[in-house]
Amino acid sequence: MNTLLLLFSLSLSIIPFTLCVPNPSRILSSSSPVLDINGDKVQAGPNYFILPVIRGKGGGLYPSNVKQHNSTCPRDIVQETDEVQQGLPVVFTRLDAKKGVVRVSTDVNVRFYTPTICARETIWKLGAYDDKLKQYFVVTGGVEGNPGPQTVGNWFKIEKFGSDYKFVFCPSVCEFYKVICKDVGVFMKDGVRFLALSDTPFKVMFKKTF
Repeated sequence: MNTLLLLFSLSLSIIPFTLCVPNPSRILSSSSPVLDINGDKVQAGPNYFILPVIRGKGGGLYPSNVKQHNSTCPRDIVQETDEVQQGLPVVFTRLDAKKGVVRVSTDVNVRFYTPTICARETIWKLGAYDDKLKQYFVVTGGVEGNPGPQTVGNWFKIEKFGSDYKFVFCPSVCEFYKVICKDVGVFMKDGVRFLALSDTPFKVMFKKTF
């Protein structure tokens, strides 16, 4: 699986742009809407906390520089150690860049909302393979919108997971473009819970900030 993912990452720089054809069926999906903890439809634009469903294993998510110390803006995405801490809220952007309902199994960008100089540096993306830890991490530094081979790693999906939700890296923004699909989970290192690709999904719920 790691070898296949590595080949996918390398292919981003060599596959011609002409192979990426925007797939309109991925925008106008008839799939169910994602619901927040109040049962309301999650919308592109407003801010939401991503919170763990399972209690006792940490709180919300936020960007930080734990492994990557050479960046001005935080690149790691980690989970709060205290379950009462909600982390930073995120904003979802749909493939068509329009306001509206976020739906299950559709491509979205995820961006931490932070009114700082790093405000546009907090978009989720699939990071480079960590040879030392044998792991792919979800990090910040992605690009919002602009679907194509160079931005395939910036798109994630929200999928149903029982009565709750999980994030999946399985972008389908382009037709005729094959990618590897895997759940987004938590990788523990030195007491820090990093967001990473995993065989064990991180079960989440969404809470609107205001």
